[in-house]
Amino acid sequence: MKQGPLGTQSDRRNSGPAGHTPLSARLALQLAAPHTWPAAIIPVLFAVALAANAGRSIPVALAAALLAICILMQATANTLNDYYDFKKGADSLENQEDPTDAVLVYNRVDPASALRLAIGFLIAAALLGAYVVARTGWVPLAIGIIGAGVIVLYSAGKTPLSYLPLGEAVSGIAMGTLIPLACYYALTSHFVYYVVPCSLPLVIGIALIMFTNNTCDIEKDIEAGRRTLPVILGRERSRSAYHAVLIAWVVALTILAACFFTTGLLLVPFMLLILYPALRALWDNPLTLEARTPAMSLCLTANIGLGAFYVAIILFSTSARLALF
Repeated sequence: MKQGPLGTQSDRRNSGPAGHTPLSARLALQLAAPHTWPAAIIPVLFAVALAANAGRSIPVALAAALLAICILMQATANTLNDYYDFKKGADSLENQEDPTDAVLVYNRVDPASALRLAIGFLIAAALLGAYVVARTGWVPLAIGIIGAGVIVLYSAGKTPLSYLPLGEAVSGIAMGTLIPLACYYALTSHFVYYVVPCSLPLVIGIALIMFTNNTCDIEKDIEAGRRTLPVILGRERSRSAYHAVLIAWVVALTILAACFFTTGLLLVPFMLLILYPALRALWDNPLTLEARTPAMSLCLTANIGLGAFYVAIILFSTSARLALF
């Protein structure tokens, strides 16, 4: 059924007494934004691969719980971001062409329902977190609390982090480094120094998602009073910085593979060959509001591809090392 500014015809027929569309499973899923979940999934898989590389046996139930927690936290962040953007008036029919990216605007969902959904995601994550803490101790909990705090500060408050030039760095470090640290400790009961430097490609990739979004949304963000990094740099300098980050992303992954996962370096040429079209298209994208949808799709594709290859590089290095003994 055709989607319009007020939702589907079925949604409008089922509107509540206040004129709001009920929060259906379809709309809840749109608020959770599954297309962004790779940013939460890949760091967990990365931690699992590192644990395997260290010779640890992987408890499947624990790894599944960690994965579910991170997805729920990502869904929480996405829902809260939509909620606060709606409340602050940053999203409107004029500046959002994609109905799935402005669910509250296009479907007239009661914002309170979205807030309750976000709290529900957070409670579900906390319940699974209790299981993890019972298995592993309080250290992953402490890291998780820091991550939850970042999620709230990112979207909430008078001046959330998403309105500042810190948004890219904070999201990249919180998801690209804190998640692997917490998951690695939960799986092995140890901290190792190389988790932090090895997580750099994840930090860059996740930060690039926000950088893509914010560069495309420069005009919209100026109207909303945001002072994001692209707003400060301007579009031309943002595109130059964007190209530099793309190069740094691939170079960092290659150098880390050479330093820590030498045998897996054999997969890098295949990675570059397979992902070149997406990376090239991302390089050529003008990063304007009109090009936002393909730019975000390409950036997420690149994150999935590079992240999956990075995990494969680590596992290939692990398998090759074990085969020698």
